[in-house]
Amino acid sequence: MTSTTAVLLPGTASDEVFVRSVFARPLAAAGLALVAPQSRSVQEHFAALDAAYDGEPLVVGGVSLGAHIAAVWAVRNPSRCAGVLAALPAWTGRPDGAPAALAASASAAVVAAEGVHAAVAGVDGWVGDELRRAWPRYGAALPAVLREAAVSEAPTVAELRGLAVPVGVAACTDDPVHPFEVARKWVSALPRAALRTTTLAEVGADREALGRAALDALRNA
Repeated sequence: MTSTTAVLLPGTASDEVFVRSVFARPLAAAGLALVAPQSRSVQEHFAALDAAYDGEPLVVGGVSLGAHIAAVWAVRNPSRCAGVLAALPAWTGRPDGAPAALAASASAAVVAAEGVHAAVAGVDGWVGDELRRAWPRYGAALPAVLREAAVSEAPTVAELRGLAVPVGVAACTDDPVHPFEVARKWVSALPRAALRTTTLAEVGADREALGRAALDALRNA
């Protein structure tokens, strides 16, 4: 892997602040410069990856939805991609019945009807803290962003099988929204992939635990 730049995308209604907290220092230690776009919609995420390419193949990736988009971009642009960092993939192909998609759809309805504070009122711990920090930044666009994410497609198993670059997949073994079995399915389909795990509690205490897991997986892919 010869790339010196990694472009990492946030999960659904998350943001570049969280991406930096997870990846900035682990990437720097690995000799990679982080680009964390301020993109919000699926289309903007794809555009940010296109814009970051300057002739040198990129490491691309992200968290949850960001991982999906980065993997699809890598499938579409194999000559532009040196590797993928996929943290917390939430589904494969269509999102039918996936916990993360159902959560995004339900949250969109609550935000639209009652506002952000009502939607995050019952979310405890560091995840709730992140939502309360990031979601207000979306303003009136938040319900639409959540709905878009809930119906967006991740790479299919066939697409993953055709992705030749190394892929590092990181999963939390105790995350019901991003099931561990999804990460295992990705790794089983990918020709060059490794899986490393952490837990929600570990990420709560140290956001970089997720970034380190993904990078360690990429090194071993």
